[in-house]
Amino acid sequence: MRRPHLYRVWAASDEGFTMDSTMAVAQRMTVAEFHALPEQRWATLIEGEVVVNQPRALHQRVVLDLVVALTLWTRDGAGRGEVTSEIAVELDEHNWFGPDVMWYRGGREPGRSETAPQPMPDIAAEVRSPSTWRYDIGPKMARYEQYGLPELWLVDTAADVILVYRRSTPQAATFDVCLELARGDALTSPLLPGLALPLDELFGPPPAATG
Repeated sequence: MRRPHLYRVWAASDEGFTMDSTMAVAQRMTVAEFHALPEQRWATLIEGEVVVNQPRALHQRVVLDLVVALTLWTRDGAGRGEVTSEIAVELDEHNWFGPDVMWYRGGREPGRSETAPQPMPDIAAEVRSPSTWRYDIGPKMARYEQYGLPELWLVDTAADVILVYRRSTPQAATFDVCLELARGDALTSPLLPGLALPLDELFGPPPAATG
């Protein structure tokens, strides 16, 4: 009989991840075990690890601005799909994500469906939170790529940049287009014709210089 390992539940802080609690499991946690936890608020399952991160003010403001910009775009014409936020997407038995912002093209909208999880969106955005960035640019990005996400936005609120990963064609096996957008640029996408969101508007005034 295999001896159980101690499974770690991590909570994010400015200094890094601190162990919040432990539980014994055979190996990495599965989605079924994740759902059996007594508390899942602000939690995601990444490579079998529960990562808990309570969003902060800057994170929530940027998420809201992205949702508003995409919602206005979808309402400006017919068949422009639907935008939503933090709806569960199950990638495999060890990965259960809740992207900060999700856009589904026309014909794939969740609509009034209460089904969980939802299918992979056409665009997912992850906005940086303290100490979660290593997951966003590491295993989460890799799994999004593996499971066919057409386009990923990684919004770095510490550097005021957006890393855009997309496929040049629907048949592309990987994110073969990679862009880094900074202040002075506008966020656009071939999937969202006519959308142009200035990063200066999204990030707001730059921090005042010190010293």
